[in-house]
Amino acid sequence: MNCRSEVLEVSVEGRQVDEAMLALLHTILLHRSTGKFHYKKEGTYSIGTVGTQDIDCDFIDFTFVRVSSDELDRVIRKAVGEFKDALCNSGNDGVGQISLEFYQKKKSRWPFSDECIPWEVWSIKVNVVNLANEQERQICREKVGEKLGEKVINIVEVINRHEYLPKMPTQSEVDNVFDTSLKDVQPYLYKITYQITDSLGTSVSTTMRRLIKDTLAL
Repeated sequence: MNCRSEVLEVSVEGRQVDEAMLALLHTILLHRSTGKFHYKKEGTYSIGTVGTQDIDCDFIDFTFVRVSSDELDRVIRKAVGEFKDALCNSGNDGVGQISLEFYQKKKSRWPFSDECIPWEVWSIKVNVVNLANEQERQICREKVGEKLGEKVINIVEVINRHEYLPKMPTQSEVDNVFDTSLKDVQPYLYKITYQITDSLGTSVSTTMRRLIKDTLAL
């Protein structure tokens, strides 16, 4: 199986890291989650509904839609919070990457553990910019909102392609494909990882600074 890999790049102010990452990760998970499966007998099941919720950002002119699941939101917020803390404490000019990997399990014979096979990975490269004053912050607030809108459209376009998804599992195999630990939603199995590095490049942050300067010059 070939694993699809998608890369997004964003440049944000420090206080915008949480909201920008939550907006992108929740957008992806919204399209990679289903309602809970309710099995009547092997091979016969119904799928519950998935509620959605609009979330307004405090530091970005942007509203995103997420699955209406407080449990899932807590998991994502915890991962994003750890990433932001590591990013702020790294001393590497605020450059890092957070990744959302979807995988399925392949059962292995005892005594070996199950094999986790990734089928889609989203990597978000983040550059944190330092701004001089409130005027620059206001411009950044608007520009980051515009960029997030573009990224969300890009995510939806990628997800709407007819490419590989794990086939719907039987009742005995549902835990090999979906995370069934949440009571109100059922995302495909996933994991979130991050790395902090100064080798991701500065093209995005340079572009953001140029956008702010160009706007100030108008």
